[in-house]
Amino acid sequence: MAGGMLPGAGGGDEGGSLYRPVAEINVTPFVDVMLVLLIIFMVAAPLMMVGVPVQLPKTTAAKVAPPQEPLVVSIDAAGKTFIEKEGFSDLDLLARLKIMAQETPDRVVYVRGDRSINYGRLMEVMGVVSTAGFSKLSMIAETAPVAQ
Repeated sequence: MAGGMLPGAGGGDEGGSLYRPVAEINVTPFVDVMLVLLIIFMVAAPLMMVGVPVQLPKTTAAKVAPPQEPLVVSIDAAGKTFIEKEGFSDLDLLARLKIMAQETPDRVVYVRGDRSINYGRLMEVMGVVSTAGFSKLSMIAETAPVAQ
């Protein structure tokens, strides 16, 4: 207690008082009060950010479509091609990719090739993807662990 008295040396020359005032701050109630104030400000702060009242104009523009999942074309170690997990021959791959490109021409296509395949085979598949009508094409590789 900040204003309490403790037994000890008196507070004067009269020698009548057996108690002296406590001159130290009790930190626990101080921290409790600070935490309560912090919580109050955290709750009240978002309510104070109102801004200037404005009447917004109406628009006929269409809403922006959410981004689409990229299409993944994979080439296994034997050179077989897959769209997601479904296997295709080269002719079937082109036909299927053309249909998909007509539906969503701006879709991103990721090409994953096994490390053991020929570079020429990877370029053939990338050419098929490009011929089908996709213009956003990327290759995927694993990141090597950093040596320390």
